[in-house]
Amino acid sequence: MTTTGRRCIGAGVAASAVLALVACTSEPAPRPPSATSAAPSSVEPEEVTVVAQDLDAPWSIAFRDDVALISERDSARILELSDDGEAREVAVIDGVAPRGEGGLLGIAVHEDYLYVYLTGADENRIERFELTGSAGDLALGRAETVISGMDAAGNHNGGRIAFGPDGMLYATVGDAGDPSSAQDLDSLSGKILRLTPEGEIPADNPFDGSPVYSYGHRNPQGLAWDDDGVLYASEFGQDTWDELNVIEAGGNYGWPEVEGFADREGFIDPVQQWSPDVASPSGIAVANGAVVVANLRGERLREIPLEALGTASEHLVGEYGRLRDVVLAPDGTLWVLTNNTDGRGQPAAGDDRVISVPIG
Repeated sequence: MTTTGRRCIGAGVAASAVLALVACTSEPAPRPPSATSAAPSSVEPEEVTVVAQDLDAPWSIAFRDDVALISERDSARILELSDDGEAREVAVIDGVAPRGEGGLLGIAVHEDYLYVYLTGADENRIERFELTGSAGDLALGRAETVISGMDAAGNHNGGRIAFGPDGMLYATVGDAGDPSSAQDLDSLSGKILRLTPEGEIPADNPFDGSPVYSYGHRNPQGLAWDDDGVLYASEFGQDTWDELNVIEAGGNYGWPEVEGFADREGFIDPVQQWSPDVASPSGIAVANGAVVVANLRGERLREIPLEALGTASEHLVGEYGRLRDVVLAPDGTLWVLTNNTDGRGQPAAGDDRVISVPIG
C-alpha cells in the first residue's frame, strides 16, 4: 500500500535514519529533551505493506518462530496470522473482564509457552499456556498463573510483558489510579516487575524477596533491550510529559512526586520527554541502532538513535491513526499495530491493521 499526503512535525539537523522512510528530524534540545512543534512540511510518499486488517482493538504482537500472534483487548481473543494475512482464532482467554483500558493486554512467547497479561474482575495477572501445534493449527494448553494480585482499574493497568536477554520475564504495571502506590515498595502498582518464567522471584532482584525491578512509574507501556542489554521503557505521563526511560535495577522514576525531567536527588530522569498531544508512547522496539516508539495520541512512529538519545525522527505522522505496538518481525521489517477501534480513535475502512515498515 502506498501512503500519500504524509506530514511530519519537527525541524533541524537530521539524525541517522533507521526507517526506510522520509522524515522530519528534531535537533537535540537542552535537558530535558522534549518534542516541539513546528510548521508541518510535506514528505514524499513511501511504500508500506498492510499485513492484516479488520482487527478489533488489538493490543500486542508476538511471534512463535515465524508465526505472528495478536491479542485483542476486548474480545479476549488470541489470533494467529497466516502468510496471507488471514486471522485465525487460536483461543479466547477465560477470565478477562475488559473495561476502559483493561482487558487482554500484552503477550509474549518463551520456550513454547504463550504468556498473557490480562485484566480480570478484580485484579491484573499474568498467565501462561503451553503452545501446541504448528502454523495454521496452533492451540493453547491449560492456564497456569505466573503472578496475580496486581491492582486493576479502568485505566493505568500497564500491561506490556517481554523476556529480557537474561531469560527473565519483565512486566509493566500501572498505578491503577492510585498515584501514591507507585512509591510504595510493598505494592506492585506503578512498577516494572522481574520474574523467572515460572513466576518465582530471581535471587538477584534489587529488593530482597520482591518482584519489583523499578518503581515510581505512572503507566509504563513499552519494554525493549539494546544489544548491550540496556532496558528502555516508554511511559504515559499525566498532563505534562510522556517519557522514555533507561531502566536501572532498583531505580525510582519519580511518579507522583515528579513528572518528566526534574533534576531531583533520588529520582532518575527520562532520557527524552514529550507533550502527550504528540506522543502517548506505547509499544517500543530496538532496531538497527535506534529505539522505535509507537504513539497513540501522537499517531506517529518516533525513532530515537541509541547514540543520541536526545534526538528523534518522526514517521507515518497521521497516516494510520493511533499506533499501539511495534515489533521487529522475522522478515526483518518493523510490524506496527494500529489501534483505532479501541473507542478512542477514528476507525477507517480496514481498521485495525498490522502494517510492515522497512528498516535500514
